[in-house]
Amino acid sequence: MKEKLTIDIVSDVVCPWCTIGYKRLERAISELGIEDQIHIEWHPFELNPNMPAKGQNLTEHITQKYGSTKDQQKEAIKRMTEFGEELGFKFDYFEDMRMVNTLEAHVLLEYAKESGKQTELKMRLTTAFFSERKDVSDRSILKQALLDVGLNAEEAFTKLDNDEARYDIKSKEVYWQKLGVSSVPTIIFNRKSSVSGAQPVDTFKQVLTELLLKD
Repeated sequence: MKEKLTIDIVSDVVCPWCTIGYKRLERAISELGIEDQIHIEWHPFELNPNMPAKGQNLTEHITQKYGSTKDQQKEAIKRMTEFGEELGFKFDYFEDMRMVNTLEAHVLLEYAKESGKQTELKMRLTTAFFSERKDVSDRSILKQALLDVGLNAEEAFTKLDNDEARYDIKSKEVYWQKLGVSSVPTIIFNRKSSVSGAQPVDTFKQVLTELLLKD
């Protein structure tokens, strides 16, 4: 039996372009009809590893981090919302939206890998944050997300206070950074070639077709 094409996606739960990039990749895979030939794994990248527990107002955060004006932010949100609509994903930005810490979300995504539910949990958390105005650093929200995708929340939560599990996420982040990943999403194909950013559907189709023909 032919080996599946492994796609590693380095991303954060609260990264809008990661969501757009993945949804475009997903559409490319669907349009090519190659779902059974693809294996996807998610890897951690914290956009804001030092974000305090209470989070930070999103507008304030983006101004502080990137120097964007409010008008520039409004324009970016408009574009992202339109891209989301094209892909069947709802971005619901609101005035009091906060950027939050995502370390525990990444710990749970690592846990979900064992049961093959990683992509499902990733999209559940992303949807909670961007579409449902939920705080994905809040453990009650994390617990509900686990339950929503059919995972054992009690077992998963034992990882959250486990120093080794938290250190494992930090180590994985360093691993990808040492390989040159400095922005997300970064999407790696069979650990041989990669693209960064939310590429168009046609670009993904071209890359996938070339790789599958080559193999």
